Amino acid sequence: MQKGFDDIPEIALDWHLAGKGAVIATVVQTWGSAPRPVGALLAVSGEGELMGSVSGGCVEGAVVAEAFDALDSGASKILEFGVSDDEAFAVGLACGGQIRVMVQPVGSDKGLPEDVLADLVAARAKRKPIAHVVDTADWSRRTATPSEFPDRFRMDRSGFEEDGATFVAIHNPPLRMAVVGAVHISQPLLQMARLAGYDPFLVDPREAFASESRFPEETISHDWPDEALAAYGLDARTAVVTLTHDPKIDDPAIIAALKSDVFYLGSLGSKRTHAKRVARLEEAGFTADEIGKIHAPVGLDIGAMSPAEIAISVMAQITQVLRKGA
Repeated sequence: MQKGFDDIPEIALDWHLAGKGAVIATVVQTWGSAPRPVGALLAVSGEGELMGSVSGGCVEGAVVAEAFDALDSGASKILEFGVSDDEAFAVGLACGGQIRVMVQPVGSDKGLPEDVLADLVAARAKRKPIAHVVDTADWSRRTATPSEFPDRFRMDRSGFEEDGATFVAIHNPPLRMAVVGAVHISQPLLQMARLAGYDPFLVDPREAFASESRFPEETISHDWPDEALAAYGLDARTAVVTLTHDPKIDDPAIIAALKSDVFYLGSLGSKRTHAKRVARLEEAGFTADEIGKIHAPVGLDIGAMSPAEIAISVMAQITQVLRKGA
């Protein structure tokens, strides 16, 4: 698979192992209308290849020049830039801001050691959340798990700790969404999910519904939901939405999701439908707290009527839970 904008650590490691030399630049602080958020990455090879962005273009040239210097010296550094209103306007912003960018050459003692970067890449490949922790006072670095920085992982938020020297770069697995039921709402929902940065997956054993003609270019499974979701793998970066109204199809998916770490589980249906669902789950042995994790009726109450409007309400609720918690 071709690597791209979301694969900066992998690309930098490939360049380093190929003998080209590599530098990773990371936005570590911003003020005002900074073009890119904290945690944004840019990889620079010793041959001048670029992947990613730290500013949308307005300071990239200066960062690249500093990256070449870092390759020669083997030392990390933090750069500070003020983005003027004119420069900000050129990259689509209303006003300027300031950013600090950390530059780390790969493979040196005062840079980003190869083994630390390799551990980071290996964890990302296994969909394991991991943090890259850098002490900018002595330039020591290590990896860390969610247990050490639970709030940062939950909010997907990189940044400095209170000491002002320890920078924690969060690397969560990519977001995914499993949609159970190839119904009319699923068509706009899958498209919206992809636009919002999710890798969507459609599950429906009814092949006439979950057809290529109705869902072109989508990833589709015709297995029963419990089997499909077991193969898919449910984790804390996955949302599950059930939409069929049919207990034979929805319930196995709901049960699988309740037994997993998914951050969101939503189910279509009226309050009456959900009450029947609750009774079935109670009979299956689930507690009130476990059943309470289900968002039902699914979506925020915005008065949605059409399939597209309902899909908007579902995406809005998923975003709310992801960014603000359940």
